[in-house]
Amino acid sequence: MRNFKHRIRRIKNLPITLSILVFALFFLFPILTTGQDETQKTDSLIPPKAEKIRHELTVHNDTRIDNYYWLNQRDNPKVLAYLNAENDYMKAMMNHTEKLQAKLYDEIITRIPQDDASVPFKRNGYYYYNRLEKGKEYPLFCRKNEKLENKEEIMLDVNELAKGLSYCQVSGVPSVSPNNKMIAYGVDTVSRRKYTIHIKDLITGKTIADQIPNTTGDVAWGNDNKTIFYLSKDQVTLRSDKVMKHKLGTPVEKDKTVFFEKDETFDLNLHTSKSRKYIYINSSSTLSKEYLYLDTNTPDADFKVFQPREKNLEYYVSDYNGKFYILTNYDAKNFRLMEASPEKTAKENWKEVIPHRENVLLEGYELLKDFIVLEERQDGLTHLRYATWDQKDKPQTVDMGEEAYVISIDINPEFDTPWLRFRYESLTTPGSIYEMNLVTKEKKLLKQNFVGGGFDKNNYKTERLWATARDGVKVPISIVYKKGIEKNGDNPLLLYGYGAYGISSDPNFRSNLFSLLDRGFVYAIAHVRGGQEMGRLWYEDGKLLKKKNTFTDFIDCAEYLIAQKYTQSSKLFAYGGSAGGLLMGAIYNMRPDLFKGIIAGVPFVDIVTTMLDKTIPLTTFEYDEWGNPEEKVYYDYMLSYSPYDNVIAKDYPAMLVLTGLHDSQVQYFEPAKWVAKLRELKTDKNPLIMRVNMEAGHGGASGRFQRNKETALVYAFILDQLGINQ
Repeated sequence: MRNFKHRIRRIKNLPITLSILVFALFFLFPILTTGQDETQKTDSLIPPKAEKIRHELTVHNDTRIDNYYWLNQRDNPKVLAYLNAENDYMKAMMNHTEKLQAKLYDEIITRIPQDDASVPFKRNGYYYYNRLEKGKEYPLFCRKNEKLENKEEIMLDVNELAKGLSYCQVSGVPSVSPNNKMIAYGVDTVSRRKYTIHIKDLITGKTIADQIPNTTGDVAWGNDNKTIFYLSKDQVTLRSDKVMKHKLGTPVEKDKTVFFEKDETFDLNLHTSKSRKYIYINSSSTLSKEYLYLDTNTPDADFKVFQPREKNLEYYVSDYNGKFYILTNYDAKNFRLMEASPEKTAKENWKEVIPHRENVLLEGYELLKDFIVLEERQDGLTHLRYATWDQKDKPQTVDMGEEAYVISIDINPEFDTPWLRFRYESLTTPGSIYEMNLVTKEKKLLKQNFVGGGFDKNNYKTERLWATARDGVKVPISIVYKKGIEKNGDNPLLLYGYGAYGISSDPNFRSNLFSLLDRGFVYAIAHVRGGQEMGRLWYEDGKLLKKKNTFTDFIDCAEYLIAQKYTQSSKLFAYGGSAGGLLMGAIYNMRPDLFKGIIAGVPFVDIVTTMLDKTIPLTTFEYDEWGNPEEKVYYDYMLSYSPYDNVIAKDYPAMLVLTGLHDSQVQYFEPAKWVAKLRELKTDKNPLIMRVNMEAGHGGASGRFQRNKETALVYAFILDQLGINQ
């Protein structure tokens, strides 16, 4: 999720605890007692200074010196003291913005509905939905039997689970047993994405004794209503590597391993099919997939391999009406849809249903009795197309009439219906759930998310722009601003980017953005390579030995926006998180002159050291994304852009870094080391502050209101750099 002048007094190599004491006694106290103006107050603050302890890392006869390697000890009191010192410094630096933060938070919360509920969907005789109550952080998962007019049954109130906890996350929607009498759900109270599975009897309302720790939280039920399958995690790497089988009422210690994924580059997923006929195990690496399946009526049988894994073969399986359907890149870079019989599931027996197209990426599909629905991406935008089975070569498009938008298939648990439920939103249209009758073309708006605070979508304008990258490639940009601004180069602009894993950065609606737009900001999304906005090649051109395309695309988009007079460098801010935080770190080194400020959320910035450490979660799983630095060609390339390794003595713009102590995706010590090294080497006096959430991980706070306090902090930081205090 980032130009003061500091009169910084250097305290050379003081122990951390002494640094904190000096910081507290001499600099925090004057802030509360003197009458200096705000700039003078922040000028006098001394940032924490991490101790330098030489650590050598040698690979391929190349030795790197990492003086802050010691910060990777999460339970070391000295490390915790340093992180707390960073938080104290952040609070002191942002102290003068507290009223602004409170105002921003109130604005953001005003746009969020206090009471809300999802659109119910019907499955196995019950309508299921979740709802939120006024003043409460967490959802209630509910259902009603047969009719929506019937009495509500609260299956799970997460607010009750969260009492006394600083963090509480339930894994998705609770999994209901086939006889509708029990639910299984996972709970994470640390934010390490290690869920403990609980089973609740919905008839008695009691939670049974069976508790299964160290899981992903995903559960699949056998049709006997007493067998559940779940995914166990490696205790060190947190890789989901085992599918386990548990019989209700038996000791967890006796659970059987039904599948073990020995390849460290693969991770496991588990789900029950829409038909509820099969349980699927998806063993997945970045560029290869393998499915196993089991009939839910025979939970004690063995899983069968659908199609043996092959390098660079990706496929996804579902079933309907006695056939399997396969979305695959088999001889189809942008994917196609195939079918197979249960007797012959190997790829040589697959038959084509929807062919491959060079300029259209097939991302998903929905199967109905009389229709097939395709979720596609073309020219950077999502599309829904549908056709009857006998005219599937003549599909029609669901048209919503906006320039930049997101449309996707929603929950459709029934096969025998002409109604398709889908989601739609844009940068100015709140998230909406529609149903469309594919026979009559009738559309029904079932729900549009409430946005308070006097929001009116007609006050804002969206555009779709195309920047030319340095190699001639056209890069799409989605943009939104309040009507009436002039394109005179004088507007502040926040530019977002991600560009990794083939994940597309779609122009979704975000109600909190209007706190910036109403203050004259332009918001833009650079759809850089590494995502999948323009098809599979867009992803392949932004990974491995082409990763730098992601960074240069973002820079070229920023320069284009300046050239088109949407903004200027002195008012341009950049934001990215996780792999997008790597993007922020790269552009911070490559073009520090181009930005006024940068916000790096949970940033993946020490890429070489992390990818050399197989004990760190996700490392082995991601060789196909970044490369394996044990191979010199990848080591050299990754080292050439690694943000941590490329920090040098020069001027950098203002920076806000966000991280979480319990982050399992990007470990807290990556941003902590990066900030420490930047403090040591940077030659400017621009603010560099880091906020460490000591009670959360990769996704930040778990409560719906609490997480917006961090958003208010980010916006206050941006506004403060421009001298805007209201």
